[in-house]
Amino acid sequence: MNFDLDRIRERLSTLDAVPLLAVLGILAGLSSGLIIILFRMLVELVLALVLPENSENFEGLSPMLQGSLPLTCAILLGAAFHYLSRDERRTGVSYVIERFNLYQGAISGRSLLVQFFGAAATLIGGLSMGREGPAVHLGAAGGSLLGQWARLPNNSVRILTGCGCAAAISASFNTPIAGVIFAMEVIMMEYSISTFIPIILASVVGASLTRAVYGHEPAFTIPTVQMGSLMELPFVVLCGVIIGCLAAALIFLSLRFYQHTHRLGIGWRFFLAGVVTAGCGYLAPEILGIGYDSVDAALAGSLAVSSLLLITCLKLLATSACVGAGLPAGVIGPSLFMGAMAGGLFGELGGALLPEESNFTLYVLLGMAGMMAATLEAPLAALMALLELTFEPNIIFPGMLVVVISSLITSQVFRQKGIFQAFLEAQGIALNVSPLARHLHRVGVAAVMDRNIRRVNQFISREEADDLLKKQPNWLLIEKDGLPTHFMPAAELATYLAGLDQSNSKEENTAAEAPSLNLLEIPAKRDNVTPVLLSATLHEALDAMKKADVSAVYVRRMSAPNIYRVFGVVRKQDIEHYYQI
Repeated sequence: MNFDLDRIRERLSTLDAVPLLAVLGILAGLSSGLIIILFRMLVELVLALVLPENSENFEGLSPMLQGSLPLTCAILLGAAFHYLSRDERRTGVSYVIERFNLYQGAISGRSLLVQFFGAAATLIGGLSMGREGPAVHLGAAGGSLLGQWARLPNNSVRILTGCGCAAAISASFNTPIAGVIFAMEVIMMEYSISTFIPIILASVVGASLTRAVYGHEPAFTIPTVQMGSLMELPFVVLCGVIIGCLAAALIFLSLRFYQHTHRLGIGWRFFLAGVVTAGCGYLAPEILGIGYDSVDAALAGSLAVSSLLLITCLKLLATSACVGAGLPAGVIGPSLFMGAMAGGLFGELGGALLPEESNFTLYVLLGMAGMMAATLEAPLAALMALLELTFEPNIIFPGMLVVVISSLITSQVFRQKGIFQAFLEAQGIALNVSPLARHLHRVGVAAVMDRNIRRVNQFISREEADDLLKKQPNWLLIEKDGLPTHFMPAAELATYLAGLDQSNSKEENTAAEAPSLNLLEIPAKRDNVTPVLLSATLHEALDAMKKADVSAVYVRRMSAPNIYRVFGVVRKQDIEHYYQI
């Protein structure tokens, strides 16, 4: 059985392991989908017990509770997070992007637990954040832990991490296509055939699990949507401009709050975010919690213009404080919320100027898509989410216009990057992953390594050398003090022995009388080597060569404590030949 598992792991190191990755994608979708359903059920069950009528009705609480609940929750979270290390406090989509690009998608089980219970407490306390960001973290952790548990190569763990992200978005919104696009556009930042199939399958499985539990209805109740005429295009363009400004304001304020408070203790940061949320929640309780009931109200056109304006401004302030403080929840939901409210204002404007042609719901949806696209720097994912939420292809035309304009306004006019990238840069984390590096991350060292090697001690006898060459290895891995330090072509040893035989042909020395050979001193081409694990990608192998200033690595895996099994050798030339660089 171990032999079969090793063969599977080695097969997964290559680019043509699509059938195996498809199976793994289904398993990742199952594990991630189940984790997200448990998370959602926990939050909704507790809120249903605490809130009157339904799990989002913070408006039904007394004014005193509307202010004290988020503040109390923030204080308790700050006290709990005080005992965590700096790295354990980091959660959300930015953390997943960092782990995927810099740590091969490895996410710990402890991180999953911190995100699960931290986000649940944040949402139950009514703090102004969303559940989709935590869902991405939980889904990615579910896929990553599956790969780590099976001891799969890192290139496969990366794909499973992406599968978990796709399943998370798919399960959260019931939008399988948007889940796929989000995973590849925001997390993986690449498109490749070898990753499409497992990620699509994971997304389908995630959506299927959600539909089995919550039904086939989309996340929001969408009335009939249709653009009245081309006369609305100026309003659509203006909507995109204002939504872009709103997204830039959210990113800017969130970064400013972080920059002014990140030197404070975690308890103080959470306390300040709780104070801001409590004040905003007291004035407009609609901003508390996830707020999707208010989004449904906006889609139905039941909110007045003054309410829409007040809710948008207060939600912006509260969300900026919560995101900047580093609370363990997400910004995707709040961005959709603010987009819906701002879009509702344009719906009212369009209805006043073109009462017979304007569709109020259209602008709410356009605002949601534009805000998501500009804030997350994910225009295609936002557009696909818009299509899947409405089941209306006619909305694609104005949707494309708003998504493009809002993204351009945020990125080009205000010079703001997507909120995830912006926070990574603010924390001093530079991704700078080149297209070549991403390409090298897709393949493991097992796909390239030369297995025809022999481990040999530095000192060997002539008889041992002859026996060694009879096995016809390509490379000799020379060990010093029990550890491989150099590698040498076996042909070099054969050449040396042939010359030695020729020089001694006129003497009467026998092989038994020949002195022992020092493989580190005989005339031959040798080079130092450094180890990499069997799970490493080609990029990790190149990085190890660069750090050790060598031209080859030997591939190993721990078989017992401090005991390693060596599988092969990978030279820089092998990687270049594989990709024909």
